[in-house]
Amino acid sequence: MKNYIIHDEWRIIEEGFHPQENRITESLLSIGNGRSGQRANFEEKYSGDSLRGSYIAGVYYPDKTRVGWWKNGYPEYFAKILNAANWIGINVRVNGKELDLAKTKILSFRRETNMQNGLLTRHFIAEVTKGKQIEVKSSRFLSLADQEIGAIRYSVKALNFSGKITMKPYIDGDVVNEDSNYDEKFWIEIDRNLDPSGSGYVTMDTRKTAFRVCTGMQFQAFINNKLVTPELTLINQEKYIAAEFSVRLNQGDELTLEKYAANASSLYHPKSKLPETIGKVLKRAASQGFDKLFEKHEKLWAKRWETSDIRIEGDVAAQQGIRFNIFHLNQTYLGDDERLNIGPKGFTGEKYGGVTYWDTEAYCLPFYLATAPQQVARHLLLYRYKHLPKAIENAAKLGFSHGAALFPMVTINGEECHNEWEITFEEIHRNGAIAYAIHNYIEYTGDREYLAPYGFEVLLAISRFWAQRVNWSDDKQKFVMLGVTGPNEYENNVNNNFHTSYMAVWTLKYTLQAIEYLKKEHSYLYEELVTKTHFNELKETAYWKNIIANMYFPYDKTRDIYLQQDGFLDKELIPVSQLDPDERPINKKWSWDRILRSCYIKQADTLQSIYWFEDEFGQESITRHFDFYEPFTVHESSLSPCVHAILAASIGRREKAYEMYLRTARLDLDNYNHDTEDGLHITSMGGTWMAFVQGFGGMRVKNGRLHFNPFIPEGWQSYSFRINFRGAHLEISMQNTQFRLLNHSDITIRLVIWGQEQELKGNQELTFEKPTK
Repeated sequence: MKNYIIHDEWRIIEEGFHPQENRITESLLSIGNGRSGQRANFEEKYSGDSLRGSYIAGVYYPDKTRVGWWKNGYPEYFAKILNAANWIGINVRVNGKELDLAKTKILSFRRETNMQNGLLTRHFIAEVTKGKQIEVKSSRFLSLADQEIGAIRYSVKALNFSGKITMKPYIDGDVVNEDSNYDEKFWIEIDRNLDPSGSGYVTMDTRKTAFRVCTGMQFQAFINNKLVTPELTLINQEKYIAAEFSVRLNQGDELTLEKYAANASSLYHPKSKLPETIGKVLKRAASQGFDKLFEKHEKLWAKRWETSDIRIEGDVAAQQGIRFNIFHLNQTYLGDDERLNIGPKGFTGEKYGGVTYWDTEAYCLPFYLATAPQQVARHLLLYRYKHLPKAIENAAKLGFSHGAALFPMVTINGEECHNEWEITFEEIHRNGAIAYAIHNYIEYTGDREYLAPYGFEVLLAISRFWAQRVNWSDDKQKFVMLGVTGPNEYENNVNNNFHTSYMAVWTLKYTLQAIEYLKKEHSYLYEELVTKTHFNELKETAYWKNIIANMYFPYDKTRDIYLQQDGFLDKELIPVSQLDPDERPINKKWSWDRILRSCYIKQADTLQSIYWFEDEFGQESITRHFDFYEPFTVHESSLSPCVHAILAASIGRREKAYEMYLRTARLDLDNYNHDTEDGLHITSMGGTWMAFVQGFGGMRVKNGRLHFNPFIPEGWQSYSFRINFRGAHLEISMQNTQFRLLNHSDITIRLVIWGQEQELKGNQELTFEKPTK
């Protein structure tokens, strides 16, 4: 782990070029706007190590599955958000020599992303030819205000010489995905155009899925801020357009190129209208200019920070960490399109294909519930509802029937596309996370109407799955759940994983509650749903109640804890603290056989249930489980530290809570898991927000009411955060032992502070002193 990123409250800064860490920096400084994303690649040619990446939301390719041993039920493909046309390209030559920082003497270098406004900048001085120095400045952003626009300002100054500077802005659609299973190229050219002004576009279709994307460019050149119209050499070839020009600069002169790019897809426009759409978007961008476009973009970023910022006084590393996580969450998913979701790497890399996992429901939903309009979180739920028919198909492929649904482990269109059998077939706890998200959404928002019909149909289908997935054990005289993988993926094909079984029972209970609500409040609609889903309430619910009453959970009476699964105590129980540091991370140093036989836990498993349902366990039980399982947890999943931070805070382990918070907050910034070069861990960033607000802020929602049990980590002077809750907008802060709430709305909120009921009226401020024990 190499700490070369400078600590700063609002910026991610690389001071001095670190070519050996370039892929990591490209990930860290990525930019996006919900519709597209772009790694922090160089505009000019770079022959060194780099993962070039531009990604368009919702546009994917079904890459044929590649496995050694095909098993019935395997998905035929792994869906991947594709690397799309490179729109940032601006090649540069100085007196005929190519500017390439892999081959050029660099005298100074700085690359940074300003998280306050989503602006990516670079500034460097280089000696391209012997003794001749240039100063290069670049700025670019993907517009939040006009989501099909990307803008670049790129300037070259001749510092100590006079000579010829050549620039070649281009669009290149001949791109690849490094993770292609069969080294295929996924794009087919449909059309391209390049007019005499250098404005043009490339239109391409994805193979198989036939998404169409049109990528265009338009540019202007300036010398010392004065518009110039140099003679252009046009280059027009398959999947590629470019316009090259040269100018002579005197010493001290500066050539600036303002390049406007646009990406429009058939997800939002008729295919036949895409070239026309691109023309209009480019004209709109050029008529406003870089500064005006950025001004509008910056205002929207300010608005997003107004409701989501977390401030820490006294710990720059922690401050940078939390803002880094919030920044990437805010630019990955805007919630304005229910067809989109949040991939584990977002738009920052190719790993995981940019598709949806259960991470969204478990770790991202709470962030959007509290910081965005309610409709944003609702769209995340509707995404799953609209995939329900496919989830029923997925279950049917595995032998389930009667409307049982197994939501996919990995998907972009509702179909399962994960191709590791121990995950695809066995990591079924994901169904529980999707059910829990419905509960979480309703509990937070009070929107019980979501149950009719959307929530109920999903809950019913998942409950039917659980009812068919368990079986009766004559030996145990209990229902059991065999052959599963829990959240701890360092265990496969185990029997009676506690978390999976617990989520099954909880889902059945919650569905029964939903039925009672619908029968009482929406009886006519309920009858329609019964008919639509062929629901035999009396017969099916009687069986559910039998499962609830007779489910088996592995339990150790001596330690008074639930066991992660049958046989866990047969393992050699050696704490992580006794491992040789040179053998970490074990997922890179050990064989899979050795990992599976070990006691080591990748992420919260039993503790995941305890975190979600802590009131059903109590403080003493939580402490016993935490003290048993955490010492065996290697935290090699990005999703692990946040849950442990929250639980540690809840049982008074403040140092541990801070340790785990800092790990999740700076997971990518400090490359804890040695994989940031592949892209950022976007979905775990929601967990970072949870670690702060639910850990340090002690925030919970119980029976529709906010609860706070806050503390401030040692060394911090103060912190503050904001949340939306049932129409109110609250500002929450803590300084030393003083806890303060400010209501920025007209709505009165009833809440519980340190166990005491309180009322916070509209536009009122309340201050409390932490009670002494």
